[in-house]
Amino acid sequence: MSQLHLAVGLEGAGWHPAAWRDPAAAPHDLLSAAYWTELVAVAERGLLDLVTIEDGLALQSERDDAPDGRTDRVRGRLDAVLTAARVAPTTRHIGLVPSATVTHTEPFHLSKAVATLDYVSTGRAGLRVQASLRPFEARHFGRREVSFVPRQGVDIAGDPLVVDLLGEVVDYVEVLRRLWDSWEDDAEIRDVATGRFVDIEKLHYIDFEGKHFSVRGPSITPRPPQGQPLVVALAHGPAAYAVAGRAADVAIVTPHSLEEARAAVEGVAAERSAAARTDGPGHVLGDLAVVLGATTAEAQDRLARLDELAGEPWSTDVDVIAGTPTELADRLQDWASAGLDGYRLRPAVLATDLAHITTGLVPELQRRGAFRTAYTASTLRGHFGLPRPANRYAAV
Repeated sequence: MSQLHLAVGLEGAGWHPAAWRDPAAAPHDLLSAAYWTELVAVAERGLLDLVTIEDGLALQSERDDAPDGRTDRVRGRLDAVLTAARVAPTTRHIGLVPSATVTHTEPFHLSKAVATLDYVSTGRAGLRVQASLRPFEARHFGRREVSFVPRQGVDIAGDPLVVDLLGEVVDYVEVLRRLWDSWEDDAEIRDVATGRFVDIEKLHYIDFEGKHFSVRGPSITPRPPQGQPLVVALAHGPAAYAVAGRAADVAIVTPHSLEEARAAVEGVAAERSAAARTDGPGHVLGDLAVVLGATTAEAQDRLARLDELAGEPWSTDVDVIAGTPTELADRLQDWASAGLDGYRLRPAVLATDLAHITTGLVPELQRRGAFRTAYTASTLRGHFGLPRPANRYAAV
């Protein structure tokens, strides 16, 4: 049995809409540094590969076409990249992957922010890129109009706006990667005797010209420790497999069955092959929401109580599992047969379910030989067995 990769998604008090009202939650601490450092410390003690940290360009909303105006849900958040940078010095092994909306924002700014995160984390930075189809987010910037495209139950793969936005994400990641490479690894000389700090011949203009960006470079931040921080993309369906396969190092897919898991793995692999990627193996993680308990009944009772607080059953974009860590381990190993390399788990209530993951699920997977018993790499790319890429400009 090959070992699984495990990630946890950090979002507010948890992913269930009523998580902040759970007795174990700490809603008054959501904007404190101590809250986030403790969550990541728990994940690191469980030897997880990485945490993702959610972000957005507008208040959280359960509608895609407009703010929902709800006051009974968590609204408001910290900046994910800055949160990761605050947490980084308090950890030693776990990968830190903030989310960033790349629609409306500039790749130059994000490239240096993530490169800086890679420095302060000594090689454990990643980035989850996400596109925005929300017109009310576009209005924060005023640079373009975005028409609302309904996603629930609609095949959006051929929608021209969707195709254009996803193509923009691919270009965005290409600009990020070129900027990270725009300094050769030995560009900084720091030769006090000659007075030369930088070898200007080893800084490169990236000269990217595309439909959405015209970026010359070079970056202001030297090449980060990993060379290329890990790029992660969430892919809900075939329309997004192109981004995951063509631009990302790690894809997160959202199957609801073993068959859907297999189709997603094949879809991402087909896009990766079409792009003729030669930068190492691509990894595909399955995304699951989890409510865990010592017994199945306890977990299901917890979910029922949360649903009662929310006033409706939990409806989310991924499969929801309410059960014991052993039952979850069974599911993870079953679906791994479809070719999934691991999973990102979305805890319903972080204060409770993250602990069940690290003290229940992880030992169970270790007992089965399906998860690491110690960190064996010092970088996030190393956790996934990915080599440090050669600098494209130095190789010319």
